[in-house]
Amino acid sequence: MRSGPAAALLPLAGLVAFFALWEALPLTGLVNPAFLPPPSALPTAFLRELRSGQWLAAVSGSLGHYVLGLGLGVALGIAAGTLTGLFRTAEGLSAWVVRVLRPVPGLAWVPFAIIWFGVSPAAAVFIISVGVFWIVYFASHGAIRGVDRDLLELAEAFGFRSAPERLIKVVWPAATPGILVGVRTALGQAWMAVVAAEIFGVSGLGQRMMQASTLLATDIVVVYMLTMALLYGLIDAAFTNLQGRLLQWRA
Repeated sequence: MRSGPAAALLPLAGLVAFFALWEALPLTGLVNPAFLPPPSALPTAFLRELRSGQWLAAVSGSLGHYVLGLGLGVALGIAAGTLTGLFRTAEGLSAWVVRVLRPVPGLAWVPFAIIWFGVSPAAAVFIISVGVFWIVYFASHGAIRGVDRDLLELAEAFGFRSAPERLIKVVWPAATPGILVGVRTALGQAWMAVVAAEIFGVSGLGQRMMQASTLLATDIVVVYMLTMALLYGLIDAAFTNLQGRLLQWRA
């Protein structure tokens, strides 16, 4: 395997090649620029959106929906996964409920979200949290179920006799690596759900992309696609850093 500066430059070289090919396709006429604008056209489109205030408004709206939906989905997923992971009775009672609801895609909840919450940020938060919930639920359930039972016996021997105390001091810390894997996966799922949650009229990146697409303003659509990619990259990098700090004890 390669190592050193050459290996470090490979991802950058691949990215440069990707953008070069992208630039060449519309400029050489192989692809209609109206369908796929070249990267060189994007800065102008971005500045136009930025100056109009629409970019900042869309980003602020989507980040608000994202954070609330992600937080709600993660909290409920960890709670439900912990409950079913610890108690066989709870797992048995919920088994067929999970089998029935899990295959239902997030978009299928859009009509109910509109009926229950109207075309509002609450509807977007609901759809995002549904998409996040299942990922975190299964990760938490598996992580809790995988906790070594010897740890629980050892904790009881050292005086952690109450269930809440064992949960906080032993079970959750031992399950944290598995839970965090699910949460990191949910970070990306939540961004995909943002677009689905906003295309029916809730203000944000998804709504702005739909508005631009109806006008065939593909440069604006790409600007918001890249905005979402950049935001996700920053959020994932920050979470990876946090994950490393939380799991320092494993080193």
